[in-house]
Amino acid sequence: MNLDKNKVVVAMSGGVDSSVVAVMLKNQGYDVIGVTIKTWGYMENESGAPLHENACCSLDAVFDAKAMAKKFGFPHHTVDFTKRFEDEIIHNFIEEYFRGRTPNPCVLCNRKIKWEELLKTADELGAYYIATGHYANVDFDENSKRYRLKTSKDTRKDQTYALWGLTQESLARTLLPLGNYTKEEVRKLAEEFELIVAKKPDSMEICFVPENDYVKFLKQKAPEKFATIPPGDLIYKGRVVGKHKGYANYTIGQRKGLGVALGKPVYVKRIDSENNVVEIGDREDILENRLVAEKVNYVSQSVLKKGSVVYGKIRYLDKATAAEVLDSSEENFEIAFFEPKSAITPGQSVVLYDENGYVLAGGIISKAV
Repeated sequence: MNLDKNKVVVAMSGGVDSSVVAVMLKNQGYDVIGVTIKTWGYMENESGAPLHENACCSLDAVFDAKAMAKKFGFPHHTVDFTKRFEDEIIHNFIEEYFRGRTPNPCVLCNRKIKWEELLKTADELGAYYIATGHYANVDFDENSKRYRLKTSKDTRKDQTYALWGLTQESLARTLLPLGNYTKEEVRKLAEEFELIVAKKPDSMEICFVPENDYVKFLKQKAPEKFATIPPGDLIYKGRVVGKHKGYANYTIGQRKGLGVALGKPVYVKRIDSENNVVEIGDREDILENRLVAEKVNYVSQSVLKKGSVVYGKIRYLDKATAAEVLDSSEENFEIAFFEPKSAITPGQSVVLYDENGYVLAGGIISKAV
């Protein structure tokens, strides 16, 4: 396939970051093609009224992106990935909760939709590169012959945690122009470019979950399956202290809505979907050191050395802290943090970095041990 390395497909959400990326690359001489991905939204109820449209998937987002493209003289397309999104992301999201786990759909969406599907679109348009407004850096290491992912200049906005699933093939064709900018600098550029979205607020919620209410989403999307999960025992220190409302209503570390009064704050410690049990404990009870990860992707290096020191994050806003690699294979790794982490949650991602901020590997937490 003959692809043009001067041609780049920019994933445009209608927000400030991707809009700035498109103009930056246009000014650098690239042949820019704007593409807005439709994954969710435009839903209607029986009366025809819209049910939910997140900012990144709304018609307004498409119109903002098209207006940007028209102003700066490059083509824009809208592509419909809703079927693949439903099959890959929504289905996984629902199934994980019914397994008693807490998924991170953005990680899977980045790999399967925003990169794999978008690269197919780039192929059709003859473009070698795709570009996004993510805050991260990508480079190529001559020694290892691998493409590497590194944290961004803006540590508050860094998005490498959600990008650990990207393959070498995807990284090879990726441009991340905002990696060396802060959010404030990007908004300043947007004003200099006179973009209509310069002051547009960021979208923070999961795109398909209104108001971040995942329980309500599960009840609407899979009502029959949700109804099959009966109440069960709520256990504290080995004794039954109440009944839970169905384990899919809970996540590790949850404090509110437990329906039990013990005279002190307690937290969800463990969810046992097979035995329909939710175990709760004190704050110190949800502190753990070791975890096992599955579905691993190696990024900046091809293997983790047993006994080596890495720096791990177990959620997006977590601080990367030191850990020892206890075991590592193509599919799994096990690490032990030097200091305990709070609420290590099966289904969430763990991302490992080196001391320079390069992403070494990532995986889905299968259990805390």
